[in-house]
Amino acid sequence: MKVDWNLIDTVLLDMDGTILDLKFDNYFWQEYVPSNFARDNLISIESAKAILKPLFKDKEGSLDWYCLDYWSNELKLDIAGLKSELSEQILYLPYAFDFLIRLQQSHRKVFLVTNAHRASLSLKITKTNFDNYFDEIVSSHDYGVPKEHIGFWDQLNKNHEFDKDRAILIDDSFSVLNSARNFGIKHLLSVSKPDSNLPLRLSTDFDCIIDFRELMVGL
Repeated sequence: MKVDWNLIDTVLLDMDGTILDLKFDNYFWQEYVPSNFARDNLISIESAKAILKPLFKDKEGSLDWYCLDYWSNELKLDIAGLKSELSEQILYLPYAFDFLIRLQQSHRKVFLVTNAHRASLSLKITKTNFDNYFDEIVSSHDYGVPKEHIGFWDQLNKNHEFDKDRAILIDDSFSVLNSARNFGIKHLLSVSKPDSNLPLRLSTDFDCIIDFRELMVGL
C-alpha cells in the first residue's frame, strides 16, 4: 500500500490495534478480566466468560464499552488497577514507532484519536512515551461520543480544524473508518494485523496495511 504524502497535511492515528498491539487488550478483556471476575465471585472461568460475554456484546460501539469507570462499577473490579498489573505487555506494533518518528520529521499535523479512557491512555503513555510524537491527543470521552459516531469527527474538526480532503485516518476498526468516511475524511486505511497473535484480517471496503513499512515510502 502506497500513500501519496504530497496530498496529506493531517494524520489521524488510532491507538489500540494501530500503533499499539491489540494483543494486550484482547488478552486483558478476554482472559484477565474473566479470571479476576471468577475469583471474586467464586465461580469457574468458563462461567465468568459466559456471564461477561453478553454484557460486553451489549455495549459494543458505545462509549460505555471503552469506559474503565463503567466496567469497574459494573463488575466490581478495579479495571485500571488490573490493567496496570499487566502493563509490561503494552507494546508497539511492528514499525509503528519508526513511523511516528518519520511523521514527526515530516512536520505534518499528527493527532492521536482514540476511544480509550483517559486512565488507559495515561498508562499506555507511561509505558511507551508516544505522546512526544503527537500534536494533539484526543479521547472520545472528551466529547462524550465514540468514534463510531459522526458526531465525534464533527467535534474533532471544530476543536482542531483540518482539511478533510488532505487528512488520512489509520484505524483498525471498520465501523470507525466508515463513520469517518461518512464525515468526509478522504484518505482512509485499515490495519489488517491489529493483534500480532492473530491472522490477517482484510477488508473489501478499505485499503489495508500489514505494518507501517508500507507507508514510509515517500514520507
